[in-house]
Amino acid sequence: MIDKKFGLILKKLRTAKGISQENFALNTGLHRTYISQLERGLKSPSLRTIGKICGELGISLVRLMEYLEQER
Repeated sequence: MIDKKFGLILKKLRTAKGISQENFALNTGLHRTYISQLERGLKSPSLRTIGKICGELGISLVRLMEYLEQER
Protein backbone atom coordinates (compact mmCIF):
# COMPACT_ATOMS: atom_id res chain seq x y z
CA MET A 1 0.00 0.00 0.00
CA ILE A 2 2.71 2.50 0.92
CA ASP A 3 4.67 1.56 -2.22
CA LYS A 4 1.65 2.49 -4.36
CA LYS A 5 1.18 5.76 -2.46
CA PHE A 6 4.87 6.59 -2.83
CA GLY A 7 4.68 5.88 -6.55
CA LEU A 8 1.65 8.11 -7.03
CA ILE A 9 3.31 10.96 -5.15
CA LEU A 10 6.57 10.55 -7.07
CA LYS A 11 4.81 10.62 -10.42
CA LYS A 12 2.68 13.65 -9.46
CA LEU A 13 5.70 15.62 -8.26
CA ARG A 14 7.88 14.62 -11.22
CA THR A 15 5.26 15.46 -13.84
CA ALA A 16 4.36 18.72 -12.07
CA LYS A 17 7.98 19.77 -12.60
CA GLY A 18 7.78 18.72 -16.25
CA ILE A 19 10.57 16.17 -15.94
CA SER A 20 10.46 13.00 -18.03
CA GLN A 21 11.26 9.66 -16.43
CA GLU A 22 14.40 9.48 -18.53
CA ASN A 23 15.70 12.90 -17.45
CA PHE A 24 14.70 12.23 -13.86
CA ALA A 25 16.66 8.98 -13.96
CA LEU A 26 19.71 10.69 -15.47
CA ASN A 27 19.63 13.48 -12.89
CA THR A 28 19.32 11.09 -9.94
CA GLY A 29 21.74 8.46 -11.21
CA LEU A 30 18.99 5.83 -11.23
CA HIS A 31 17.79 3.69 -14.13
CA ARG A 32 14.65 4.76 -16.00
CA THR A 33 13.03 1.36 -15.58
CA TYR A 34 13.62 1.60 -11.82
CA ILE A 35 11.86 4.99 -11.75
CA SER A 36 8.99 3.38 -13.64
CA GLN A 37 8.85 0.52 -11.15
CA LEU A 38 8.82 2.97 -8.25
CA GLU A 39 6.00 4.97 -9.80
CA ARG A 40 3.95 1.81 -10.30
CA GLY A 41 4.55 0.69 -6.72
CA LEU A 42 6.50 -2.39 -7.76
CA LYS A 43 9.70 -1.48 -5.89
CA SER A 44 10.50 0.02 -2.50
CA PRO A 45 13.26 2.64 -2.50
CA SER A 46 16.03 2.80 0.07
CA LEU A 47 16.44 5.88 2.22
CA ARG A 48 19.47 6.84 0.11
CA THR A 49 17.32 6.63 -3.04
CA ILE A 50 14.56 8.67 -1.42
CA GLY A 51 17.18 11.29 -0.60
CA LYS A 52 18.26 11.45 -4.27
CA ILE A 53 14.63 11.73 -5.35
CA CYS A 54 13.93 14.54 -2.89
CA GLY A 55 17.05 16.37 -4.02
CA GLU A 56 15.95 16.26 -7.65
CA LEU A 57 12.41 17.31 -6.77
CA GLY A 58 13.68 20.12 -4.57
CA ILE A 59 11.76 19.01 -1.48
CA SER A 60 12.79 17.79 1.96
CA LEU A 61 12.36 14.25 3.22
CA VAL A 62 9.90 15.63 5.75
CA ARG A 63 7.78 17.23 3.00
CA LEU A 64 7.72 13.96 1.05
CA MET A 65 6.51 12.14 4.16
CA GLU A 66 3.82 14.79 4.62
CA TYR A 67 2.66 14.14 1.06
CA LEU A 68 2.55 10.41 1.83
CA GLU A 69 0.47 11.03 4.94
CA GLN A 70 -2.00 13.18 2.99
CA GLU A 71 -2.43 10.77 0.06
CA ARG A 72 -5.60 8.70 0.19
